[in-house]
Amino acid sequence: MAQVVLNGLTTTLQPSPVISTFNSTGVGFLQPAMHALSSLLLLGAYSVQAVFGRPDISARREADILKRDVDSFITTERPYALRRVLCNIGPNGCAAAGAAPGVVVASPSKSNPDYWYTWTRDAALVFKLVTDTFIDSYDKDLQTNIQNFIISQAKLQGVNNPSGTFQSGQGLGEAKFMVDLKQFTGEWGRPQRDGPPLRAIALITYSKWLINNGYTSTARDLVWPVIKNDLTYTAQYWNQTGFDLWEEVAGQSFFTVIESHRALVEGANLAINLGTTCTACQAVAPQVLCYLQSFWDNNGKFAIANQFINYRNGRDVATILGSIHTFDPEAGCDANTFQPCSDKALANHKAVTDSFRSIYGINRNRGRGQAVAVGRYSEDIYYNGNPWYLATLAAAEQLYDAIIVWKRQGSITVNSLSLPFFQDLVSGISTGTYSAGSSTFNNIINAVSTYADGYVNIVAQYAEPDGSLPEQFERNSGKPIAATHLTWSYAAFRSATDRRAGKVPYSWGAKAASAARPNTCQAYAVGGQYQLATVTSFPANQTPGTPSGPIPTNPPSGCSAEVLVTFNVRASTAWGENIKLAGSIPALGSWNTGSAISMSAAQYTAGNPVWSMTVAIPRGQSFSYKFIRVNSGGSVAWEADPNRSWTAPSSCSTTTATLNDNWR
Repeated sequence: MAQVVLNGLTTTLQPSPVISTFNSTGVGFLQPAMHALSSLLLLGAYSVQAVFGRPDISARREADILKRDVDSFITTERPYALRRVLCNIGPNGCAAAGAAPGVVVASPSKSNPDYWYTWTRDAALVFKLVTDTFIDSYDKDLQTNIQNFIISQAKLQGVNNPSGTFQSGQGLGEAKFMVDLKQFTGEWGRPQRDGPPLRAIALITYSKWLINNGYTSTARDLVWPVIKNDLTYTAQYWNQTGFDLWEEVAGQSFFTVIESHRALVEGANLAINLGTTCTACQAVAPQVLCYLQSFWDNNGKFAIANQFINYRNGRDVATILGSIHTFDPEAGCDANTFQPCSDKALANHKAVTDSFRSIYGINRNRGRGQAVAVGRYSEDIYYNGNPWYLATLAAAEQLYDAIIVWKRQGSITVNSLSLPFFQDLVSGISTGTYSAGSSTFNNIINAVSTYADGYVNIVAQYAEPDGSLPEQFERNSGKPIAATHLTWSYAAFRSATDRRAGKVPYSWGAKAASAARPNTCQAYAVGGQYQLATVTSFPANQTPGTPSGPIPTNPPSGCSAEVLVTFNVRASTAWGENIKLAGSIPALGSWNTGSAISMSAAQYTAGNPVWSMTVAIPRGQSFSYKFIRVNSGGSVAWEADPNRSWTAPSSCSTTTATLNDNWR
């Protein structure tokens, strides 16, 4: 949402410095300004005393006062934030007139900046929050919104757009649409590959609720077809370059990769529970996790936000967002999946938040271990580069996530990697494992809780007097600026304060997925078939009911229904040309060139011009196939006759196969 792309170059918008606040009269709630300057400094007082070994009665009292202030702000802001989220959802939201049912409007702001669009990523994150809220406490109106969202996304998947067609899957990489579900044709950073996995995660969450309450057929027949398209896209395109979540740089993004891994793992597990399989999910997910490890900068002790981008230092709140949106309370402090309490995630939290300490005027005099206003990345120039509410709340949420796990497992481990993070908060701490009930364990929990509350306190300080949360607050004055009533800001507030209250999401199987991480990575992707979902309505009266049984978190050990077939073809091409695979069966597009499988040139060299793609083929399936050449203008040339033929093995002992061909 932060920029436009002109002729492939990123260009920041330069809006008027004064942004009018959207009239929130229709919300029916006013939040008074709450914090005096003295209460704003309490966190710093306690943190500094903790660092210098003086967590005395006075300091603890100040921390308690801070907690009460944050408690008070949360009590009034939480219902307001949910109402503002719902205000931005069509068709009946108080600020969403004209938006299609289930569509999330990014912001009511229509100029300086114009955010009157729906973004796949933002909408998915918002509806993950809405779905978690619904699961926590059944609400028919929330359920209607969720159902409308699913229907809208089924329609949106089929909208051809500048990123490509639905039949090829490439259209799913389009990030931004009009609020009436029409394509956006302006210049933009595209494709963006985080939308499909994030949307799959949101819909999987609702599917789990359906299964747990006896509505498995609804999940299987109505929701799964939408999810499956997104999983197919993720398995096929996860390792191809795309724009990051800030829509500014093209490359390989930590956030996209970590969310892709979760979606594939959780999607594979859901498929099992629905009586089907996602063979591509199971095959690709371990390789995605393997590749995720390459983002770690062992010298700087942080996760690099975007690979192959040399003009930034790499420290970006996108990595914290990636961690909190893949939080699994059953995974402990696993570092492979970058769980919030892992040593890597804590070291990264310190590196990212420290990068903002000296660049914002409002962070002046806030030392190590004190909460700071957090932006996107230190080199940011959008609106002159400011703190964002959702970024500051993400820093808090990671800490609340960590506290949940530490309390659950009854211990906290400090090692050499995480030690600097803890040293900022607890005087004299050293490496070791501290059990629940020990004074060090309690000191850590208290210090981290106060530290996390400090980030929420900053949001309270710089929110609008009525509690409104736009996109940013000015780096020197703290004045709220940019897009008014940003839906993601409100969703971030609700999510962070859910974790503060100890509310946890469903497990997505991170623990088992971590154990499946291979030692050697492969650039592995699996192509598949895209079928337009046709969901237009949901059964009435799907209220809480009898659970259908536990949701499995491990794939079955039986025979899969598909064989993973790798097609290799040696075909020399000119710049701008691509090779695709077409065939007689649905998995190969049924001879429709628009549905043909795009092949990868990752192994291509002048001496060995190999194009390759793996496709899940039904066991025992006989089929014919050919390769086609597609030039930059879209014209298609078929290779010479005759058609190639093959039959997939039926035996369960064969799970993969490779076909090597030369262009004819």
